[in-house]
Amino acid sequence: MSSTISVRLDDDLKRDADALFADLGLTMSSALTMFVRQAVRDQAIPFSVTRRPNAVTLAALREAQAIAHDSAVQGYDNLDDLFADLRA
Repeated sequence: MSSTISVRLDDDLKRDADALFADLGLTMSSALTMFVRQAVRDQAIPFSVTRRPNAVTLAALREAQAIAHDSAVQGYDNLDDLFADLRA
């Protein structure tokens, strides 16, 4: 058995939430069910919220990964070797 709950949301907020939950593979209903289950389990509002990286952060992460996989980039296993190269 299940119950129906009506929630009134601003149109923009609902559209943004639908898009976010879809990106996460969820529906609005499943996301709200997860929230309520967690709140009941913890007996508290479960707000340890994480953010999706924005476009600038994603670009920086991709650039860092590309550099890390570039064989022309010198890597170091320890600081002594790094500083020795910097002094040279």
